[in-house]
Amino acid sequence: MRAVEIQEYGGPEVLKLVETETPRPGPGQVSVDVAYTGVNFADLKARGEGYRVPSLPFVPGLEVSGRVREVGEGVEGLAVGQEVAALTAGGAYAEVVVTDATTVFPLPEGVDLRTAATLPTVLPTAYALVHSVGRLQPGETVLVQGAAGGIGTVVGQLARAAGAGSVYGVVSSAAKAEFARGYGYDEVLVGEFEAPVRAATAGRGVDLALDPVGGDTLRRSLASLATYGRLVSFGNASSAKPWQVGQPELYPGAFSVSGFSILTLAQNDPAALRALTERAFATVVDGTVSLPVTAEFGLSEAAEAHRVMGARRSTGKLLLRVGALSS
Repeated sequence: MRAVEIQEYGGPEVLKLVETETPRPGPGQVSVDVAYTGVNFADLKARGEGYRVPSLPFVPGLEVSGRVREVGEGVEGLAVGQEVAALTAGGAYAEVVVTDATTVFPLPEGVDLRTAATLPTVLPTAYALVHSVGRLQPGETVLVQGAAGGIGTVVGQLARAAGAGSVYGVVSSAAKAEFARGYGYDEVLVGEFEAPVRAATAGRGVDLALDPVGGDTLRRSLASLATYGRLVSFGNASSAKPWQVGQPELYPGAFSVSGFSILTLAQNDPAALRALTERAFATVVDGTVSLPVTAEFGLSEAAEAHRVMGARRSTGKLLLRVGALSS
């Protein structure tokens, strides 16, 4: 089968299309014939700095849609030929991927394979940020970093559906701001956000801030909170050193800080992941959320997909077309 492999860390050019053996599932696993693979910023961090890479060579990729190819011993509720979306620990930039059955989800009625590839990481993450971890209440205000990305576009829609009073987004360019405004945001800020957010909220700040960037951006998000405000960290795109927060930062505003990682949840509590994913998928079925696919690339074009995302030019969701099922 064909797969895109990292044999050394570096820029997009280190992604190599190779022929390799087709993997087979072990007990509790399934293999999937891949139709589409989602491209995520975590893939860029894996390629560039070894994020969640156990060893080289390594095939990146965290989410796919396709059909079950083979079912391992002890797996129930999944059948060969069934259309599914799957969260993986890697290996998704390939024509066939093996993953634990606990992170394979039958497609809801009416969801096609192209849409399904956008679901496994983005949708449950966004749902958790708004509901399970962020605990957004009607009338509250929200600040979202990366508002034009896959997670950002879904968070805006979910926050609006949950009755948010105002939803503020932050992006890196005017073009991204224009794009994000179509996905639930009242105002989208380019670059600087602390002073504009304070002005927009009459000096109060926001009730909930969601940050995938880390570093200085995370600290400025914390400083943008209203009294009793909540900050959720769900990434470290800046690759900043691990942050710490304590009494001097939290006590003045009675702030709360929490974190979320869908990959860690999948590893530590698969049952919680399944429950979260089922609730999240329902928002696509009922029309609450749409996930914008803004670009597709062939498997052999994975490096170009990384260049586009790494240059911060991308909006919405990027996909790789992999197998015959995607045509």
